Amino acid sequence: MIRIYRYGEVSAAQIFARAQMGDNVTETVHQIIEEVRARGDAALLEYTRRFDGVDLSSLRVDETEIMAGWGSDPAFTEILEQAAENIRAFHEKQVRNSFIIADKPGVVMGQKVIPIARVGLYVPGGTAAYPSTVLMDAIPAKIAGCQKLVMVTPPGKDGRVNPAILAAAKVAGVDEIYKIGGAQAIAALAYGTQSVPQVDKIVGPGNAFVAEAKRQVYGQVAIDMIAGPSEILIVADGSCSARNLAADLLSQAEHDKNASAVLVTDSETLAQAVAEELEVQLQKLAREEIARTSIENNGKIILTSDLNQAIAIANEIAPEHLELCVDDPFAYLDRIVNAGSVFMGKYCPEALGDYLAGPNHTPPTSGTARFSSPLSVDDFVKKTQYTYYTKQALGKVANQVATFATKEGLGAHARSALVRLEEE
Repeated sequence: MIRIYRYGEVSAAQIFARAQMGDNVTETVHQIIEEVRARGDAALLEYTRRFDGVDLSSLRVDETEIMAGWGSDPAFTEILEQAAENIRAFHEKQVRNSFIIADKPGVVMGQKVIPIARVGLYVPGGTAAYPSTVLMDAIPAKIAGCQKLVMVTPPGKDGRVNPAILAAAKVAGVDEIYKIGGAQAIAALAYGTQSVPQVDKIVGPGNAFVAEAKRQVYGQVAIDMIAGPSEILIVADGSCSARNLAADLLSQAEHDKNASAVLVTDSETLAQAVAEELEVQLQKLAREEIARTSIENNGKIILTSDLNQAIAIANEIAPEHLELCVDDPFAYLDRIVNAGSVFMGKYCPEALGDYLAGPNHTPPTSGTARFSSPLSVDDFVKKTQYTYYTKQALGKVANQVATFATKEGLGAHARSALVRLEEE
């Protein structure tokens, strides 16, 4: 059963279970990466046999399999198209433009916004399939103008990729798909193999091995983030439905045994009702074992004196997902400064954001919302700046540049600014 605490009985650090990577994972991942670098496709095929129990002859998903996935469930494909439309509409607002500044004689400065050329998309498999991840990762990359999107995802026991994932990839415009998962897939994207092209950036969630692999290849390629277990914090007043809140908590708990689901409320009556309702709903879940472990190990209900205190807790914890289940959520929105994604009001469950609403469902985890943002179009571009001065414009500032350089003890810097003004 979920535990109920009064504010102050547990520290902010104890409210969410934010697991750290183990050393055993670190060494195992290092070995996998080195094997893939050394042996390429042969290592990938061997790891697929060992970890996925599948003996493949080819890693790439062919067009026939993709189209079969596309046509496997027309009703679901229609939902994918609707979700994709909403995601595009939201992310198109994020597009940045290049700019030029030329307001001084002889001086031109500017910034170019350039799409990252090749992006790798990791889509988890295992205990569940995530076509939503395909849409949320691929669509912003397409809007940014990336030239090639390469997707990797583990095959099922039949050697095929889940058809829902393939349908999502078709909708989102993924260019190439490979049947590989785990740390070996990250290594393949980072370094390239005989079949898998090397990319410039890797995005997408995964298990501890995937997260550690992304950490180890960072620098060879860019990454989006090191994602921790899923987490939700709900701020609710006493007028909320216990049934609805329990359902929202379980929507995150069923992700993973390490997921954290926390309710913060000023109503003791509501707290007790939610605790009881969780037990009722847990028994009805197909993923009861996972969800129950999450709730019992990491779930909490925190009682506060008022909602102001609840908001303060939310900002201190910086949750991945924050639900403001109150009558007037906009009255509190400006006071939220640390949260990945905020769901407003009593009729906006976090699941709406996972699939259909439009904002990205990959917010920062593990308290990193204090300084980072959800996945966006910005993650798929880079910026290059440029500067142009005429001789006359340089002449007006060369002495200042030289003086600045001299203060730093860098005489060659000073000389490079002054030498251009001397007669040859």
